[in-house]
Amino acid sequence: MKKKAIFILFVLVFTFAISLNVNAQCAMCSINAEQGVKNGNTVSAGLNTGVLYLLSVPYLMAIIVGVVWYKKYRKKNIQLNMKKEPFNLN
Repeated sequence: MKKKAIFILFVLVFTFAISLNVNAQCAMCSINAEQGVKNGNTVSAGLNTGVLYLLSVPYLMAIIVGVVWYKKYRKKNIQLNMKKEPFNLN
């Protein structure tokens, strides 16, 4: 379990360490944001950040649901007291 946690942490750190600048905008939004910044409008400067924020929320929700599901339904160490006789599954 400790090795898995270290591996996942390593992958996350590695992923965010080499992430590039992303432009998550459609062509029309991108043109409007560029024109707004050129004209001195500071409101349109945060458009890209807002789009990335809206993009990240569903992924964070999926991760939270996955972690809760994993913690709730993972297998526990259970001892079964069964007879030591061979049995047929046919």
